[in-house]
Amino acid sequence: METHAPAGLRPWLAEFFTSQAYEFGIVAVILVNALLLTAETAPALQDRYGDTLHTLNTLVLVIFILEIALKIVAFGGKFWRERWNWFDLAVIAISAVPATDAFAALRSLRALRLLRLVSVLPSLRRVVEGFLKAIPSLGSIMILMLLMLFVFAVIATRMFGETHPEHFGSLGASAFSLFTVMTLEGWPDLAREVMQTHPLAWTFFIIFIVVSSWAILNLVIGVIVDSMHSHTREEEEELEHEILRNQLRMMDEIARLRREVETLRQERPHQTTT
Repeated sequence: METHAPAGLRPWLAEFFTSQAYEFGIVAVILVNALLLTAETAPALQDRYGDTLHTLNTLVLVIFILEIALKIVAFGGKFWRERWNWFDLAVIAISAVPATDAFAALRSLRALRLLRLVSVLPSLRRVVEGFLKAIPSLGSIMILMLLMLFVFAVIATRMFGETHPEHFGSLGASAFSLFTVMTLEGWPDLAREVMQTHPLAWTFFIIFIVVSSWAILNLVIGVIVDSMHSHTREEEEELEHEILRNQLRMMDEIARLRREVETLRQERPHQTTT
């Protein structure tokens, strides 16, 4: 009986780790961990319940370590082929590093455990995977944005550098000022200041905002949305292929059973006559 226990345990664990009960349970543990981290940021709670909070944090870490260990037992080699399992393992390993006095800052890394919500919830996984697939296209958009920022910084330095050296006196100062304009933070004040000596400066700022903020932002949103749709289509196609493969296997099995039944029918009359 003991030799057969691991073989019977693995299917049960695999089924458990794909169930909603596991998903709800691990999400609850992650949320409890979030509450504990929040409580540790309150000096009054830390002074009064410091030992209890430390014990509960250790218990949460033990739960996460046991979860990873049981997943390895349940899935075996398949565990290492799943990228999100590597992510979970890295997060838990980092948060498990002892935070001694020399590495007291490592205590803050326990907040990384909250990122496990991404790997646990399928909806969050799809969002992150879609975003990661969009990174190459986003890189091209970032290059375009930097090019536009450089061009407008050169123009602003030539136009406003002499009268407003604190904002546009050099190429670096112009790039920084235009970057703040790109974020739409306080740009009206800067524009009005420049317009006191350059009444038509508003045209420059409006054109820059339309090109840098609205157009490029829409490009970024479009690329991310298209990447997420593409990732969703790939998952749906993979699911359809898996269903088709299962149907083909079932048809092959049915055909095999029919051949066996036909063989038995042919052998039965022969046995009767003998």
